[in-house]
Amino acid sequence: MFRFFENLVDPYVEYPEQDTPPTGLWAFFVDYSKPFKKLFLLTGFMSIIVAGIEIGLIYYMGRLVDLLDGSPAEVWQNYKTEFILVALFILLLRPLMQGLDVLLLNNAILPNYGALFRWRSHRQVLRQSVGWFEDDFAGRIANRIMQTPPAAGEVIFHVFDAISYSLAYLIGAAILLTTSDWQLLIPLVIWFSLYLMLTRWTVTRVSVASKAASDARSEVTGRVVDSYTNIHSVKMFAHHDREVNYAKSAIENARRTFQKEMRIFTVMDVCLVMLNGLLIVGVVGWAFYLWSAGHATVGAVTAAAALTLRLNSMTAWIMWALSTFFQQLGVVSEGLETIAQPITLVDDADARPLDLTEGRVEMIGLSHHYGRGSGGLDNVNLVVRPGEKIGLIGRSGAGKSTLVKLLLRFYDPETGQILIDGQDITKVGQDSLRQNIGMVQQDSALLHRTIRENILYGRPSATNAEVIAAAKQAQAHDFIHDLADADGRSGYDAQVGERGVKLSGGQRQRIALARVILKNAPILLLDEATSALDSEVEAAIQETLYGMMEGKTVIAIAHRLSTIAEMDRILVMDDGRIVEEGTHDMLLANGGLYADFWGRQSGGFLKTEDE
Repeated sequence: MFRFFENLVDPYVEYPEQDTPPTGLWAFFVDYSKPFKKLFLLTGFMSIIVAGIEIGLIYYMGRLVDLLDGSPAEVWQNYKTEFILVALFILLLRPLMQGLDVLLLNNAILPNYGALFRWRSHRQVLRQSVGWFEDDFAGRIANRIMQTPPAAGEVIFHVFDAISYSLAYLIGAAILLTTSDWQLLIPLVIWFSLYLMLTRWTVTRVSVASKAASDARSEVTGRVVDSYTNIHSVKMFAHHDREVNYAKSAIENARRTFQKEMRIFTVMDVCLVMLNGLLIVGVVGWAFYLWSAGHATVGAVTAAAALTLRLNSMTAWIMWALSTFFQQLGVVSEGLETIAQPITLVDDADARPLDLTEGRVEMIGLSHHYGRGSGGLDNVNLVVRPGEKIGLIGRSGAGKSTLVKLLLRFYDPETGQILIDGQDITKVGQDSLRQNIGMVQQDSALLHRTIRENILYGRPSATNAEVIAAAKQAQAHDFIHDLADADGRSGYDAQVGERGVKLSGGQRQRIALARVILKNAPILLLDEATSALDSEVEAAIQETLYGMMEGKTVIAIAHRLSTIAEMDRILVMDDGRIVEEGTHDMLLANGGLYADFWGRQSGGFLKTEDE
């Protein structure tokens, strides 16, 4: 039975991805709720049925009081069939209706709605560019992805569990009171008007306060995760107290915003108790007056009393549900600041897979300044022939990394274009572009997964034998055999920790090399690929790298000039431009910037800062 309801909606159903998702709160809810449309209608209908049954029971309690005006034997003789049918209804049909209502809400909607929301949110955020992620805290992004789906689920829950039910209940209550005497509606209408005023006062303030509190909590998460992610720097510089105080200021802000939110709830609770007193005295007192004047039966007074007591107990719950509803809307609204941001770096509408035949790379009038007007690249023109090995050097900030990022299309150039085998890379699919480029970075961060999974990231379809062969080629196989994690897994099954923190820098770089070796892409980018290795391992890896380069188009960034001295051509960058190019011997003979770098380097490293 549970499985039937749990499978009524597939949270992973295919849907059209949007580069500009709706930013309006309700438009976003409508878009994400499309697979649940029929289920929502059925659940809303069941909420009305359940509320109607509860009102019907109160009505019947009043009728029962009136029917008892006689001897027990007489009452039983005249109404036993009715009593038995009502009892069967209460014992069988009522639980069935409420069970169906609960199954639809708790089992069919809530788990699947939360999963759908989290799945689509994560999928949407992963489509953002590298630059988008560089502009925010990873912790804050993750926090919003994690807290928004349950908040959205709470909104849906309260729509059906409280709002639709309470509206149906209130309408039913008005009908019930009218059957006794329409004048009983007067105190109910007065109370409801005041109740709506209190509700409006509460929710307009709660929605703002809850968003501020949610923003503050996200700030706390961002700062805490930032400290944890950089724990080595925190410990190395002995800044424990500094990080505690850095988090404390955010925690204090979160405390103050939460205090403001709670003040609203306190005022609401006190006012609600006063309003409920008015409801009880007004409706029951008026019913008592009607009874004393002979215009209402004892049963009508009983039903009115039962109804007001039930409303009294419900009003706090309804107000809490409404407040929570708007509170969670505030959380969702804050989450949409991340989830609903437009995807700015997108594939062209007619994008096709990159058809790489030779590996020729051309950069024509290429400029990119990150929107600042300076820095980055400035009018770079470059042709890398198929199979050519290019070395790239320059001071820090000369534009080397920007050139590589543009080639990978982590950013789009502000002016100019990049062609691969004559194809503008902004006109081909991003995935197909990057599948044809292998990259080994200076900061070889790994995924918090096993060694095997990290190497397989280069080519998930590879066999275990191919994984081991790649690890051996990267001089990593021997140390992998000695690895073990805290859970007893060893070798290729050992987990490496967040960003590969359980491994040394040299070990991480060799795993990253193995991953690129396994990928075997026709274009190879190296950014200080051996910077974390000791001299002995580097010598062995250099042979591996030159073997990897065979038949590939290669661009290698290096500060250690000896590692690129054998390249076909060396480019020297300065202030975003290519200022020198040629072979190692030619550049030394020219006596320019390269020769100056070579003459001043110590131990083979380039001094990249101005002296």
